[in-house]
Amino acid sequence: MMNHSRLLKASVLLLLLLCASAARAQQAQLPLITVTGQAEVRVTPDEVVFDLEVTKLDKDLTVAQQQTDESVRQILALARRYNVPAQDVQTDYISVNMSYSTDLVDEDEDSSAVKAKKVKREFLGYTVSKTVNVRFTDLKRYEQFFSDVLKAGVSKVESVEFRTSQIRKYKDQARALAIKAAREKAVALAAEIGQTVGKAYSIQEEGYSRPGASANNYTTVMSGSFSGDEASAFAPGTISVTAQVMVSFILN
Repeated sequence: MMNHSRLLKASVLLLLLLCASAARAQQAQLPLITVTGQAEVRVTPDEVVFDLEVTKLDKDLTVAQQQTDESVRQILALARRYNVPAQDVQTDYISVNMSYSTDLVDEDEDSSAVKAKKVKREFLGYTVSKTVNVRFTDLKRYEQFFSDVLKAGVSKVESVEFRTSQIRKYKDQARALAIKAAREKAVALAAEIGQTVGKAYSIQEEGYSRPGASANNYTTVMSGSFSGDEASAFAPGTISVTAQVMVSFILN
């Protein structure tokens, strides 16, 4: 009875494998035309994200930490003054490193291949750093806010990224245009050989399924004309939201 059950299971498995093989063979025989479609939507940004770093150095760790905290407090107070919501301001953990100065001298001044070696290592103090991330939506006051931020003791501006809060909306528009572009390309190519395209067989959005690729395809490089306000050096321009798809159509 047990042998009969095993035989039945083996037969069912073999049947499934044969069906899958037949399905693959049938798919391989389908005449397909595969094309890619790309599209870009230009969008005026409505927000900017500042990634700021505050770093203080002192031989007294407590002093370095207090100075860092004071600068961070100034930035947070500045954000409140500009009516930035609390959820749009984030601070990172404090990082502490020991900083040293190393003097270098030539190992052999008469040698053509000059080499250097460390001869002195002096402790400069503790470097205490903290990062602050601010999402700012009042772009009319962008320059003024940025200027005040720099005066608040910021040591380094890691990045200033212009974005749109409606990225999903514009991403959907870019996808639709990319699909349309792919079909137009397929139709044009098929017409050159006297054929037509039928229904889509498969659709793949580039950037989601490929390992290591960016899933967003969201570019924040600014472009545009100069500001009409002569007193302002800031021109918002546009950002680029792109989409790319790969579509296989049945070739008739």
